[in-house]
Amino acid sequence: MEVIIRPTKQAAIKLAAQLIAKSVRRKPHFVLGLATGATMEGVYDELARMHSAEKLDFSRCHTFNLDEYVGVPPESPFSYHEYMRKHLFSRVNIHPLCAHLPNGMAPDLAAECRHYEHLMREVGGVDLQLLGIGRDGHIGFNEPLSALRSRTREKALTPSTLAANVKFFGGDMDKMPRRAITMGVGTILEAHNCLMLVTGDSKADILARAVEGPITSMVTASALQLHPHCQVIVDEEAAANLQGKDYYRWIFENEPEWAPYRA
Repeated sequence: MEVIIRPTKQAAIKLAAQLIAKSVRRKPHFVLGLATGATMEGVYDELARMHSAEKLDFSRCHTFNLDEYVGVPPESPFSYHEYMRKHLFSRVNIHPLCAHLPNGMAPDLAAECRHYEHLMREVGGVDLQLLGIGRDGHIGFNEPLSALRSRTREKALTPSTLAANVKFFGGDMDKMPRRAITMGVGTILEAHNCLMLVTGDSKADILARAVEGPITSMVTASALQLHPHCQVIVDEEAAANLQGKDYYRWIFENEPEWAPYRA
């Protein structure tokens, strides 16, 4: 695991987008795993800007989102289908048939989960999985005590996740779905590369537990410590509780691979 600290939220977002863009340019048939949430909106804004201003080409890419709510139609303004359409897919030249999300309306959710994993295998697996982290340390909707070898499946959402996400449903808990389809922890770890973006002081404690604490199913993001190619990009606020932050800063300032991003 490699932790990179940037001075501000915007600088962290920009670096994450630059790394994604570099990968897409290097491999036109890139398979990108996507996440949702407020922090990711900045990444998608920057990728859309690069598509418009720098001709960043998504025409041969495939994307796979981490999750989708159960019982929420794709056309609903509350769905992750609509989130992705609004923030990225309508703004770049990705083919609609190559932009994949789980179908939370499928009549057989277990079959849908198996099909989703099959689609990922068909294109050679996810090249880079973009991730955030929940306040209890979850990645995707892999809530605490999710098995670290779990696969794409239906999951019940915890009360803390419901409370964190209800703002996206107008604050109305009656509209908030109780279940979701999510890639499993094991599925995420099969991505060739992982990129976790974390910003803000509200994530400082859980970030430290995830990247420097023990590997535990109570903090599913801690499983990323097992991944051979995982980069964690954070701002100074999120880095506040990291014991190794001086070393992480030194790496960014001195390793040749980061020289193009230091300006």
